[in-house]
Amino acid sequence: MADITSNPPPRTRSGRRRGAEFHIYFAVIFVVAIPFTTIRWTRDVIRDRTLNMHGPLARAWAEADRITPLIFSA
Repeated sequence: MADITSNPPPRTRSGRRRGAEFHIYFAVIFVVAIPFTTIRWTRDVIRDRTLNMHGPLARAWAEADRITPLIFSA
């Protein structure tokens, strides 16, 4: 049996490296999503009467992070 505790195998990066085109699409989707997420965040704050939730930038980032890989998977 091999002892890999003293000489572990090198870690490999999982997934593909994201290129410049991916970052451009991400930035465009992020900027376009900001107004919509701001409106939705404002509505949720008024309805729930709490600020204990993700803000509009975090929501826009999540939307861009969800949508951009879908574009490149097709």
